[in-house]
Amino acid sequence: MTHLGDRIKIEFDSGAKPQLESFLGLVARASRSLLMLDFDGTLAPFRKDRKKVAPYPGVTSALQNILCAGKTRVVIISGRDVTETVPLLSIKPHPEVWGLHGLQRLKADGSVEHWELDESTVQGLAAAENWLRSQDLLDAVEFKSGSIAVHWRDLAESEAQTMRDRVIRGWAEIAKHYDLGVMDFDGGVEIRSPKINKGTAVRTILSEMDPDVPAAYLGDDNTDEDAFEAINGRGLSILARPESRPTAARVWLRPPEELLALLAAWLEACREGSTVEATDSTED
Repeated sequence: MTHLGDRIKIEFDSGAKPQLESFLGLVARASRSLLMLDFDGTLAPFRKDRKKVAPYPGVTSALQNILCAGKTRVVIISGRDVTETVPLLSIKPHPEVWGLHGLQRLKADGSVEHWELDESTVQGLAAAENWLRSQDLLDAVEFKSGSIAVHWRDLAESEAQTMRDRVIRGWAEIAKHYDLGVMDFDGGVEIRSPKINKGTAVRTILSEMDPDVPAAYLGDDNTDEDAFEAINGRGLSILARPESRPTAARVWLRPPEELLALLAAWLEACREGSTVEATDSTED
């Protein structure tokens, strides 16, 4: 007997193809599914000017269609502030968005939750800022609510490595004293509290869903590893980047082509399930 989901095919040649097709079969058979995605580097290519970043062509319409199908809870989990991410997504109405690695939550209904920082974190970030000022590095800095990031994507490789080493050395004692984490990401380094991260967001979202709901998380860099670890054993973790790297993710795909193929297959799975549900209802 042919089972629902057997016709869901991924249109690219990948060692992960069987695993993805098996997972999408679950999506097709389920009445509800969960799709969680990082933004920068996953849905959108990196740009020197962070304000000019846009999703890969076709990504916005693909996510819009998945949302409109009505069977998938779509959640964006980013290191950006939610006020930056929503306009860049260009999805209306916007999906649920988590920002600042889990410190912010913008729900689909427009309500916003924000986790307060403890006093030690506030003092530590102030010390990290003062060190950057003393080193005349503020031009390379992005200040967020809950973290400070230093970017060097526009520098030559040797200059970037020199700056990275300099910042990590300068922040080392500050991070130790205030119990902060220093995290590499593609094109920079960030100092923040390790108590809340993308893994925290993923665990919270999963706790709000039935345990049998098919769930996936897509991310690209080191800041997504907490999310991969949080979903492993409960759903599918997918590394989405041009080149593979050591990771806790179970599957690797290359954006934009393979990312778009996955989103198209996800939409097909939702429609497959809806067709069968409608048929079953008619027969009843």
